[in-house]
Amino acid sequence: MPVQKSNRPTLRTISELSGFAVPTVSRALKGAPDIGKSTQETVQRIARDIGYVPNRAGVRLKTGKTNVIALVLSTEHDMLNHTGRLISAFAGKLRETNYHVIVTPYFPDEDPMIPVTYVVETGSADAVILNQTQPEDVRVRYLMDQNFPFATHGRTKWSHLHPYFDFDNSKYGSYSVERLHQRGRKNLLLIAPPPGQTYARYMIEGSLEMADTLGIKMKLLESATSDDPSDVVRAAVEAHMTDETSVDGIVCGSTTAAMAAVAAVEDFDFKVGRDVDIVAKEAEEFLSLFRPDILSFRENVSRAAEFLAEAAIQAINQPDLPPLQELDFPKLIA
Repeated sequence: MPVQKSNRPTLRTISELSGFAVPTVSRALKGAPDIGKSTQETVQRIARDIGYVPNRAGVRLKTGKTNVIALVLSTEHDMLNHTGRLISAFAGKLRETNYHVIVTPYFPDEDPMIPVTYVVETGSADAVILNQTQPEDVRVRYLMDQNFPFATHGRTKWSHLHPYFDFDNSKYGSYSVERLHQRGRKNLLLIAPPPGQTYARYMIEGSLEMADTLGIKMKLLESATSDDPSDVVRAAVEAHMTDETSVDGIVCGSTTAAMAAVAAVEDFDFKVGRDVDIVAKEAEEFLSLFRPDILSFRENVSRAAEFLAEAAIQAINQPDLPPLQELDFPKLIA
């Protein structure tokens, strides 16, 4: 039985429709700097109109690349305000390139090395983006040993050697405590991220050091983290307030933790902003709609995603250049 020919659009299809040679079409789709902007726009418009999609198998055979970057993300992260925006912004940035994104999830009960080794051993992507990093992150060590391109959302003990984007959680902790102190709060509670993660250590150190400097009391909530389910955080805060009824300020490591803290405070008939102040960080101005008196700092997740896309592409195409690195400072949302 004869094999039926595919009607799938090819570079030659775009060439015939545009009048440009096939090599010109190929380079225009890749955004080559020697191809004029009008030519690129014409070729890319035609490609979109006819539904052209590069043949990944063919690209890999010719170049050894997949033109794919893998986002390896935990399923337990803050989908409300963080991870969803990270994925959206990352994919949006890659629209400007010839790269595509695949999201590779791993579950809390799964070895986080599994998705990373799968990508490397199968060659299913040209680079990996990781988050929820640890100081001695085994995934980062493995990727460095394999000389496989990657970038991290968060720092490690080897940050000077690899690309990363991070939010300065040490400054976030110290700024939060300082702000609460300015509002007259003297007995603070910190709902920190899981202690094994690098950014938790920064946040805890920044908060406690500033509290010590200002001579006010601060306690780390030990029975829950900012990544725990809301009901767990709420119960832990309520239990703490039962024992420590003088709590008047709470610093939260996530948006969902802040919402749980609000529920706990209001269970005692306290009012946020009057009896207890709550500080949180968020990617979007959501908490001000929930409770206007919450003090919130902006974490620019969109900038993080865009930067990580650039860093990963440089790591793929120009591995000998110094790794791209950026530290984002917290800004209080007015």
